Amino acid sequence: MRRGEPLHLPSSGRDLLLRSGKRALKLTNLDKLFFPEAGVTKRDLLQYYADVAPALVPHLRGRAMVMKRYPNGIHGKYFFMKRTPAGAPEWIRRCSIEHGSGSVIDFPVASDLLSLLWLVNLRSIDLNPWYSRCDDTDRPDFLHFDLDPVEPAGFDRVHEVALQIRGALKRLGARSFAKTTGSRGMHVYVPIVRGPTQKEVWTFAKAFALEMEQRDPERITARYRIVDRPAGRVLVDYNQNAWGRTLASVYSVRPRAAAAVSMPVSWTEVEEGVELEDFTIHNAAARVHERGDLWRPLLRSRGRFDLTPHL
Repeated sequence: MRRGEPLHLPSSGRDLLLRSGKRALKLTNLDKLFFPEAGVTKRDLLQYYADVAPALVPHLRGRAMVMKRYPNGIHGKYFFMKRTPAGAPEWIRRCSIEHGSGSVIDFPVASDLLSLLWLVNLRSIDLNPWYSRCDDTDRPDFLHFDLDPVEPAGFDRVHEVALQIRGALKRLGARSFAKTTGSRGMHVYVPIVRGPTQKEVWTFAKAFALEMEQRDPERITARYRIVDRPAGRVLVDYNQNAWGRTLASVYSVRPRAAAAVSMPVSWTEVEEGVELEDFTIHNAAARVHERGDLWRPLLRSRGRFDLTPHL
């Protein structure tokens, strides 16, 4: 591997050794079928992440990663893993986070292409980074809302609610960004000035979601307990802003039959009725190369919403 050059995995061969300077990474079981319905192998998954790495890695860099590992593909059992496994390369950056029990967990960090591929080689299909960076793991630099339709509500209702949320945030002076989840709904993110703690961000998100429910109870619910959610609404899930929770990252492949991707979309596309099925592992990289990173503003220091006056 040469820095800056695209990586093209060979079309055959069970294993592959990659070298980048003094670092080496062995990719294994490349022909293993991960998505039977879509015909997607582990090789295909690694190639996709290599293709979108220039846009993806800046969103992961400096953040702890919770691994969700699928040893036998999407139809097999999966498990979550926080701690960097024994035997991980020394060059994998660790992010040490103390938990309530007093234990300190060393999470891995995807700092560059090689460390990203190391994570995926561990059969991590979707990527789940922390909301805050490793230099201060209790002060996030964005808040978000996970929009999840409650049957029989469809994705068209998710569009409607996402646009309502955009409008309410705009009235507060906050710029928001949308992406499909690759699963059932949409995510709406707001880049914020770092300062408020995770608990304070969660508190704001909860109050905002409850207000949205009061404004339009026929379309929106903020009731977190599944049994309490009224049918036909869209859950504006604020609780994922809680400390230690994660969501699938931008450009993440999701463990669904079609190998859908969590894709940034413009608000114009939301207005026009973008669909979840529009973005899969087969076309997502080409879209990113053509459109660029629509979420690049979330990486910038300017234009962030100051949450403090609203707490």
